[in-house]
Amino acid sequence: MEIEFARSAQSTLGVEWELALVDRADGGLVSVADEVLAQLCADAGLEPGSEHPQVKQELLENTVELVTGVCTTVAEAKADLARSMAAVRRVTDPMGVELFCAGTHPFAAPRSQPVTDKERYAKLIDRTQWWGQQMLIYGVHVHVGLDSRDKALPVLDGLVNYFPHFQALSASSPFWGGEDTGYASQRALMFQQLPTAGLPFQFRTWSEYEGYVQDMFTTGVIDAISEIRWDIRPVPGLGTIEMRVCDGLATLEEVGAVAALTQCLVDEFSTILDNGGSIPTMPPWHVQENKWRAARYGLDAIIILDAAGNEKLVTDHLLEDVLPRLAPVADKLGCPQELADVARIIERGAGYQRQRRAAEENGGDLRAVVRDNVRQLRGEA
Repeated sequence: MEIEFARSAQSTLGVEWELALVDRADGGLVSVADEVLAQLCADAGLEPGSEHPQVKQELLENTVELVTGVCTTVAEAKADLARSMAAVRRVTDPMGVELFCAGTHPFAAPRSQPVTDKERYAKLIDRTQWWGQQMLIYGVHVHVGLDSRDKALPVLDGLVNYFPHFQALSASSPFWGGEDTGYASQRALMFQQLPTAGLPFQFRTWSEYEGYVQDMFTTGVIDAISEIRWDIRPVPGLGTIEMRVCDGLATLEEVGAVAALTQCLVDEFSTILDNGGSIPTMPPWHVQENKWRAARYGLDAIIILDAAGNEKLVTDHLLEDVLPRLAPVADKLGCPQELADVARIIERGAGYQRQRRAAEENGGDLRAVVRDNVRQLRGEA
């Protein structure tokens, strides 16, 4: 099986941001995505039944996804998302519906959420049963363009080394079905239960990757390459590497921060490869342990840095090593402020910390967690 890899301009950017629809009065999820999307299409002058170019359906009827076009800078991507969000709010505000974004909803019952009426979603639920019915999760995905297919797998390997950094910064799902799980990211451990989801396999050559995809088709595991739902994956049709690690993020600033970190790392890896260098890898057992530590402890995770087993607190590694090293890359790409916003996440606390704080300050009332998140997304907190 030969898989063509579209040629993209190096380090171009695309962002996908999944948002939940909640009732303004009680913070519960409302399954009105079909109505919202129909009105958005009407407002845009599109034919009934058309797909909106920048606001998409997702698995659950309580979700819409904002999708940017191909952007050059993080600022451009943020502006694109802001325009789409404003268009959504023009529809949802009169409905008494608010927008909410975290790794999951803190108190909703997962199995009671209606699934979008599409064949591919029905097939997913039929195959995965109980686990598929638990997918009350929201995330942020960042695509970065690659100018050569030969960079895709080495860049994937490089991003895997930073899996815990992205997980810790974005962790925002401590609550599940009304209970505190003790984890910073319940979403990370829930999503990996789906077939082909979770940590990516790592391949030495593109032909090995093609062989894996062929095996998945031959054995009926997938019907489309997009059904490989790894946390980090090549997207051959777009010519990108896609970082899918992050929990849902409550502010546009946070989305910009993780987009900048992704873009800078991919650009750094690309330059290393252009100069004939190689990107270090870690054993799979280190990668797996790092994912669990970041999901469990968030910004307090002590992570494994390399194949030798050296360790460091994830926030120290970011502040002392990663951000200073990437500063010149950010200057080149035009995202120094957005990269600096990574430090602001650490300073003000990640989503899971803010959620627990809101719950504690309100006597454990998880509706207060939703209200606080809604205010953050509106820029009021």
